Amino acid sequence: MYFQISKLIIWPKSGEDPREVGFEAGKINVITGASKTGKSAIIPIIDYCLGSSSCSIPVGLIRKSSAWFGIVVDTIQGQLLIARREPGEQKSTDDFFILEGSSVEIPHAIPGKNKDRSQLKRDLDRMAGLPGIGFEPGSENPSKTRPAFRDLMAFTFQPQNVVANPDVLFFKADTTEHREKLKTIFPYILGAVTLTTLLTRYEIEQLSRDLRRKEARLTAEARSTEAWRAEVSAWFRQAQEFGLLSPEQQVPSDWNETVDLLRSVSEQRELNARPGLSGMSQALKRLEILRRDETDISKRLFKHRSNLNEMRRLIESSDKYGDALRIQRDRLSLSTWLKTLGNPNGDDVLARLEDHQRWQIDSLCSALEQVEIQASSQPMLSDRMDKEMIRERAAAEVEFGNLSEIRQEMRELEKRSEEVNAELKRSEDISRFLGRLTQALTVYDRADQTGPLRQEVNSMMERIEELKNGISDGEIASRQRNALSEVDAEAMRLVKHLDAENPNNPIRLMIRELTVQVVDDGKEAYLWQIGSGANWLAYHVAMLLALHVYFLKTPHHPVPSFLVFDQPSQVYFPRALVEREGVSTDVEWRDEDIRAVRKIFGAFSSVMEGAANRLQIIVLDHAGEDVWGDFKHVYKVAEWRDGEKLIPDSWLN
Repeated sequence: MYFQISKLIIWPKSGEDPREVGFEAGKINVITGASKTGKSAIIPIIDYCLGSSSCSIPVGLIRKSSAWFGIVVDTIQGQLLIARREPGEQKSTDDFFILEGSSVEIPHAIPGKNKDRSQLKRDLDRMAGLPGIGFEPGSENPSKTRPAFRDLMAFTFQPQNVVANPDVLFFKADTTEHREKLKTIFPYILGAVTLTTLLTRYEIEQLSRDLRRKEARLTAEARSTEAWRAEVSAWFRQAQEFGLLSPEQQVPSDWNETVDLLRSVSEQRELNARPGLSGMSQALKRLEILRRDETDISKRLFKHRSNLNEMRRLIESSDKYGDALRIQRDRLSLSTWLKTLGNPNGDDVLARLEDHQRWQIDSLCSALEQVEIQASSQPMLSDRMDKEMIRERAAAEVEFGNLSEIRQEMRELEKRSEEVNAELKRSEDISRFLGRLTQALTVYDRADQTGPLRQEVNSMMERIEELKNGISDGEIASRQRNALSEVDAEAMRLVKHLDAENPNNPIRLMIRELTVQVVDDGKEAYLWQIGSGANWLAYHVAMLLALHVYFLKTPHHPVPSFLVFDQPSQVYFPRALVEREGVSTDVEWRDEDIRAVRKIFGAFSSVMEGAANRLQIIVLDHAGEDVWGDFKHVYKVAEWRDGEKLIPDSWLN
């Protein structure tokens, strides 16, 4: 990700001109100077402007005299000014001022907040092209959430407490939260896990959730089917008792034939189970006739009631339409009065209107005539509908009376004849039996192994297996090993140019431990198991540079293309030495220490040679220009000595 620091700006509380520190893109930018000049505040200021959760800018003169801190960043789209208010007594503040453009102009004073921290983080995530989904769908573990721009700061900063630390290789990896998140995102940073991988994981999770739900439903229905299968003989016996199957019919040995036979039973009507009229008693014959009449009358009664409901709705709509017409007529009736006032023989002001000015009044009158015609036709429609409703209501009452008479006669027959009573009960039993059989067959069809639900479950299982094969753990691990091999090879190349004790020993980046492992005579040792600050510094510098070389090979890689090292020479030129009373900052170094520091700048320069201006390195150090001034790609930003420092003395007064 092309993202390089162009300027660092501090706006004072005193109202003076802001302090600007300019950097060159694609260069090794060096700020040299004595202690207590503000060099070590550069990393906290940049980090604070890039949305850190807390402000680690040193408390003291810098915080007391500053109102806003800001940086200007060069990106592919142009320049971006990010300014953040000094938090005062708070841990941090969410007040940001953001400007974007092809070339932004630094304001003399910040007018106020125009964005908050959450908005800035979203913008930076978008610029980095980071995915909006987490690494483990459904996980509530904070370390498994989506990668964020803030996570990438681990690869950009090497402050004093990290640059030669045997226990910590990456920025802020000394806290459990950041360590675990860094371990999670490392496969993504190395390209072993891609956006496609994350999307596939989410699809697998969604499909698995749906699959579990459908399998539970299928299991429940399958259990119902098994119970139903066990009752097949009972279904056959009842169907034969009700006359729906021949008494000689045997249960088929083939299950599909059994189901088809029962399905044909379920499709029969209740009347098919009744014996014919011949042989019936007179009461049953009369009951059969009454039942048929009851069915016919119920159909006609239902039709009359439906017609009545439709007519009622039509009349209501007509009444609403008539009300609307009457409102229009009342409003337009004014036009008739205006027309009388406009009589050419009158003395009203409207009478003096020209002919071509009367058309609006005439138009209103014409509209009134149309509304009058429509309104006059509406009552006739209502009258006709009222007559039709009366006719339908009368017909419905007649049918209802006939139905009541038939049902009364059926009740009388039931009271007088036990045979009729038994027939009525048998009819109800047949209806209930057919209903239960139909429902049982429906459940069986849903749970059938060849049914749609089973096919859907099988299809989902095949899709999940296909997706899992596309993102196998073995393939991800293989891509990660290949990426680490490239990084390790580049780090080993760089270590040979640094002041490591055994520069030819193989080294490995260990993601699980977030450190470097060195192999010496077949023995593996982690960074904290190796002595000498020179070794720690060499492996820090080599590994961070190697990672950025690898990032540059990947188009649109999300990690910002800048690195900041604070006091890399501290191993050879301890801070305590320069702070000791009476010792000049420009104390003469031992030749071997100078050579060791020059090796660091030599490694920087060799990486910049192949970076083609796509990487920016910022170095904050005590070492003077005589140590690093003759290297290619080096740009001297500032030398803070003899009263020159980050915060001008005038601000302090």
